[in-house]
Amino acid sequence: MTPIPLSVLDLFPVGVGAKPSHVIRQSVEFARLAEELGFVRYWVAEHHNMPSIATSAPEVLIAHLANATERIRIGAGGIMLPNHTPLRVVEIFRTLEALHPNRIDLGLGRAPGTDPVTAAALHRSEDHDVDERLAELLAFERGGFPADHPFSRITPMPSDVRLPPIWMLDRPWPAPQSLPRSACATPSRPLRDALRAASDPHYRAQFRPSPELPEPRAILAVTVVCGEDDEHAQRLAAPIRLAVVRTRTGRSAPSPQSMKPYATASRPKNKPSPTTSC
Repeated sequence: MTPIPLSVLDLFPVGVGAKPSHVIRQSVEFARLAEELGFVRYWVAEHHNMPSIATSAPEVLIAHLANATERIRIGAGGIMLPNHTPLRVVEIFRTLEALHPNRIDLGLGRAPGTDPVTAAALHRSEDHDVDERLAELLAFERGGFPADHPFSRITPMPSDVRLPPIWMLDRPWPAPQSLPRSACATPSRPLRDALRAASDPHYRAQFRPSPELPEPRAILAVTVVCGEDDEHAQRLAAPIRLAVVRTRTGRSAPSPQSMKPYATASRPKNKPSPTTSC
């Protein structure tokens, strides 16, 4: 049986009493361990103004982690397009690809990864249509601007390096007809949505092969808790659910010590859970 390629998505969670700077420095240990265990990719998220998440500069973290590892791919999971101009994304990720050939992945997201006020501070403009930004990014990458377009005279550097593989996060399909799709694959977070994305007839029907991506591809991103059996896995998942609630309400994630009492509580049997034993 062919082994399933597995990856890690790191949000750089900041627990109660932890220092974000320490969490950032500690990420090198996690990336090296993932590489040692045979994981294929190490994804770095982008979030802003969240006390419990320290991934506000994913491109810097990617460069640091790629330099500290040898084989594992390091990817943006992802760069939030509303916060970035397409030209800068192309320049940054071509540079990363030049420094670490065939080890970088570029995931692109449609949301700002933060609250509306912080989003306004990040881009200071209402002109952030994600489909247009994606089309512009691909035009910079492929030299696809019409000859009379002012951007056609711009050469993103380094000019002898192509962008790494492009992935779209939680891309809703069908997409607008004007949106280039041939270089994009589709990860998705919740399990049932991920399974739907992997076999989405709209995505596959509208997919157009290209040299970069000859056939449709999807990555499923799910939260997994491994236990000896379902009951054990539910106990292990209890503190994780608490951490998710705290993160989504703008509070620091609880420390492992403070979560121990919750690990003894079992989830009611009539309540669905995204976790199971494995």
